[in-house]
Amino acid sequence: MLYIMRRTQLYLKDEVWELLHERAKSEKTTISELVRQALNERYLGSHEQRKKAMQDFIGIRRNVDEPEDSVAYVQSLREGDRMERLTNE
Repeated sequence: MLYIMRRTQLYLKDEVWELLHERAKSEKTTISELVRQALNERYLGSHEQRKKAMQDFIGIRRNVDEPEDSVAYVQSLREGDRMERLTNE
């Protein structure tokens, strides 16, 4: 998967920079990568959180009683006087 990335600058307190520097050194990565990982987990959720959310969503759909025939299902959604309401307005 191709990611488009944008460059930015951050001003960090010395103690935060030192902590990140030591962590990056111990994990054999970069400070930039640590910051990206932290931002992704904070604002996008971890991979496990996103996976669980998707599984929960799929689970919700599995509990819906839908007819096996997809055409019949779509037609059932169109039942009623919706089209009449739209054309009379």
